[in-house]
Amino acid sequence: MSPEDVKTLLEKALPDCECQVATDGGHFNIFAIGEIFSNKRPVQRQQVIYGALKEQISSGEIHAVNMKTFTPDEWNSRN
Repeated sequence: MSPEDVKTLLEKALPDCECQVATDGGHFNIFAIGEIFSNKRPVQRQQVIYGALKEQISSGEIHAVNMKTFTPDEWNSRN
């Protein structure tokens, strides 16, 4: 799977999120920014991403995922 394929899957499942995806071998690095992450603990945020990619992870198309999730305010204030 390409980073573009993963980005498309995420943005389809999470329509109000902006996603950036890169790959390093078989590992995907994901940055997801959206209000969907408001008032969610880190594990709940991960569950959102894993839920969107569960079929590809189960099938082995996606081997490993490293993710960072942000609300828009968190993203804008990170620097």
